[in-house]
Amino acid sequence: MTEHKFRPMTFGVTRVAIRDGAPGVHYLRAEQPLKDFPERMTDRLQHWAQVAPDRSFMARREKLATGGTGDWKHISYAQAWASARSIAQALIDRGLTQERPVVILSGNDLEHALLAMGCLVAGVPFVPTSPAYSLVSQDYDKLRHVLKTVTPGLVFAADAAQYGKAITAAVGSDIEVVLTTGHVEGRTSTLFDHLLATEVTQQVDDAMQATGPDTITKFLFTSGSTKLPKAVINTQRMWCANQQQMAQSMPVLAEEPLVMVDWLPWNHTFGGNHNFGMVVYHGGTLYIDDGKPTPALMGETLRNLREIAPTVYFNVPTGFEAIANAMQTDNQLRKNLLSQVKMFFYAGAALAQPIWDSLFESQEKEIGERVVMATGLGMTESGPFAIFVTNPNVKAGDLGVPTPGMELKLVDMDGKTEVRYRGPNITPGYWRAPSETAEHFDEEGYFCSGDAVKWIDETDVHQGLKFDGRIAEDFKLATGTFVSVGPLRAKIIAAGAPYIQDVVLTGINLKEVGAMVFPTSAVRALSGLPASTPMADVLSSGPVLAQFQNVVDELAKTATGSASRIARMCLLAEPPTIDRSEVTDKGSINQRAVLTHRAETVTALHDDMLHTILKPQTT
Repeated sequence: MTEHKFRPMTFGVTRVAIRDGAPGVHYLRAEQPLKDFPERMTDRLQHWAQVAPDRSFMARREKLATGGTGDWKHISYAQAWASARSIAQALIDRGLTQERPVVILSGNDLEHALLAMGCLVAGVPFVPTSPAYSLVSQDYDKLRHVLKTVTPGLVFAADAAQYGKAITAAVGSDIEVVLTTGHVEGRTSTLFDHLLATEVTQQVDDAMQATGPDTITKFLFTSGSTKLPKAVINTQRMWCANQQQMAQSMPVLAEEPLVMVDWLPWNHTFGGNHNFGMVVYHGGTLYIDDGKPTPALMGETLRNLREIAPTVYFNVPTGFEAIANAMQTDNQLRKNLLSQVKMFFYAGAALAQPIWDSLFESQEKEIGERVVMATGLGMTESGPFAIFVTNPNVKAGDLGVPTPGMELKLVDMDGKTEVRYRGPNITPGYWRAPSETAEHFDEEGYFCSGDAVKWIDETDVHQGLKFDGRIAEDFKLATGTFVSVGPLRAKIIAAGAPYIQDVVLTGINLKEVGAMVFPTSAVRALSGLPASTPMADVLSSGPVLAQFQNVVDELAKTATGSASRIARMCLLAEPPTIDRSEVTDKGSINQRAVLTHRAETVTALHDDMLHTILKPQTT
């Protein structure tokens, strides 16, 4: 294998200890012990306000009246600490508690960040909620579910013009509404600036001192599949332990002041715990990116990355794909993005090999070496950081080894191996859902993740684990053969790059495996049709059908049996929807929800009743 030169990066955990348990059970932990960590995240914010008061904590471009964005508005650590204390006093004055927390409807912005810090100081949990529940949803069912589950005493939203309709429909008149701008017709509200103007008393210091490792910091809702989202309890211990675990697994985080450019939503654990917490813990600077990996918003992300040079950079695969494509021709993007970055990191879905290759090509062209593309495995219930790679030679699907202080339990289940978690970064459970909590922990107190793993190299456990799909997604054909959904899905996406956004596999209890494909917007250019052409017509055009026929044929050549052979494929013109839980606002597809809500399409695909079904033309 050719050795490639990488920009230097130290990996904190490279050796593990393994022990056997009952038949089919093994336990895996890092040899490196977990070092001490603070009792609360607010200790870190206070620390940086004292030692680096003028350093920028967060920045965001100001919104222009024309609808665009202008210059960066910065908040220093000293300003953030003072604002958090004033907000904490306002929350204390209102008598808010974990039984009456703060719900945040809107997305990432400076006010959201300050409110979150104020909640931490006061010991009042906050609930960052998917903005899509208010802005995209038509029925507000999930928003109502969130409010019913946590019974808030205060609801915050950035802009009344955007969130007013949802507030009117779902937020009870007895709940105080705080807004950054505007007012909601027909109800009183409080301006955010009023919270900032609250005079601080001794109550604030007393409240913060009363918080500790078991204090609930926030409730993060899962995306939900066949059930409504669950409220994952996040404590100070979870958050602080996980940040220390990250620091030991990724020493690069502490080598210099962090600079991050990040869009990942704070209502998800990746953006809200992993990245937001990383900045607070290490005294870094977060530039809030109002872009997203979508055709309409990716330009804003690219603009920011041409201007701000991050020291580490996090994104999901669709974001890295857009960046990889842009770097091929955008010299300024390549120069600035690669000038300081020591590590790229992706999560949320599989990263196709062509994207890796394109990124490495641009890096070698610009700086003469590669930047480590790191990844791992985690979930909302694990803080999220749980498993991280051990060396720069990462391949698609590699996960690595457990972070210090956490033990993995590997349990053989019907030919798969489930990974389970136990450690200080694991949630104590789901809020007001004791039966759900009991269902997700085994008899030894390990959280059952539902993720399947394999050894990267069975002869060398120190290389760690690789992903082997979600156990709940796997299914049997009528022949009794298991279909391993995760690896097969990743293979299809890679084969169809850049035209496949995601794939849902079909064939439960049937004779053959089918694939329902959500295409990317790139198929429009491939079709050669006008931009206004309906997607259904684009997908039935000759060039598009020819491209996907080739994908089906190429996949058939490498299939080793019925469980790995895509016998039929259809292209879906209707994108996945949040209302039906088919997709999260981070872009992750929920296989079970898609199969449930598109059952008629599944039946028609396997009964040869669809207008266009692609089948292999090779044997």
